[in-house]
Amino acid sequence: MSNLRPVGIIGTGKYVPEKILTNSDLEKMVDTNDEWIVSRTGIRERHIAAPDQATSDLAYEAALKALESAGMTADQLDLIIIATVTPDTIFPSTACIVQEKLGAKKAAAFDLSAACSGFVYSLATATNFIRTGMYNNALIIGADCLSRITDYTDRNTCVLFGDGAGAVVIGEVPEGRGFLSFDLGAEGAGGGLLKLEAGGSRLPASTATIEDKQHFIYMNGREVFKFAVRIMGSATESVLSKAGKTKEDIDLFVPHQANIRIIQSAMQRLDLPPEKCVINVDKYANTSAASIPLALVEAAEEGRMKEGDTVLMVGFGGGLTWGASVLVW
Repeated sequence: MSNLRPVGIIGTGKYVPEKILTNSDLEKMVDTNDEWIVSRTGIRERHIAAPDQATSDLAYEAALKALESAGMTADQLDLIIIATVTPDTIFPSTACIVQEKLGAKKAAAFDLSAACSGFVYSLATATNFIRTGMYNNALIIGADCLSRITDYTDRNTCVLFGDGAGAVVIGEVPEGRGFLSFDLGAEGAGGGLLKLEAGGSRLPASTATIEDKQHFIYMNGREVFKFAVRIMGSATESVLSKAGKTKEDIDLFVPHQANIRIIQSAMQRLDLPPEKCVINVDKYANTSAASIPLALVEAAEEGRMKEGDTVLMVGFGGGLTWGASVLVW
């Protein structure tokens, strides 16, 4: 293992659309109210992409900031991975679209689909490319436009989702820094609990799929909640063990921003005080693959991490999937 290069984050950036959809706005659209939404989810508002914006546009803006933060130009990039469940098109990949926009001509590019766990999956994938010497750096972007697949007549789901993008550049870092461990997993038997049923080869778009609203997010909220609470705790314990760390070593906890009650449950299990946890679900709602990087980048911008801090990221998502990572900043 000693010949593997240490890999960590060398640049960060984020972008959210200008339009904000508040709980008060939703009260005018469906049978809901601000008190109900806040008490059950912690969400107060979410950002919504403009009609002429697609996932690649959000990803591109976040990428520019991450490259600037890293002190790099796009033509230096070796690899681009975009984690998303709302690609501009099934193909070409959103990563290829962003590669062209950036002018990153030498970079390999592909999308990765693991829903809300996608960013951590992408970090693990790219880290191993760099550790082994195949590439020197990578641009990892979590980006989603969930407003495009949200049914705004469904009061149970429309309050939960928003749009955004978070990006990091990763590369070789000093010994003792960077990613110490990853824990990735899937529970395919639970795939039907959170899904977008139509639009693929099983149910291609048709008049019937559109009329049946099968191109919108379906979620069994109760069962997904139970899975999330269980897996956030077990994945965290597993990834800490792999890193040779304990919960007392955590300086900053960056969980997937899906629901404040899920986050609070994880904090209680880890016995973490509020100041050690990044919470921005109130401002952005659940942005799927963008959730963890948005929280991470915002924490970096606010100076909540200093060199040598131990940062733990953990998320869960459709698939069902989960991903966790321990990082020394």
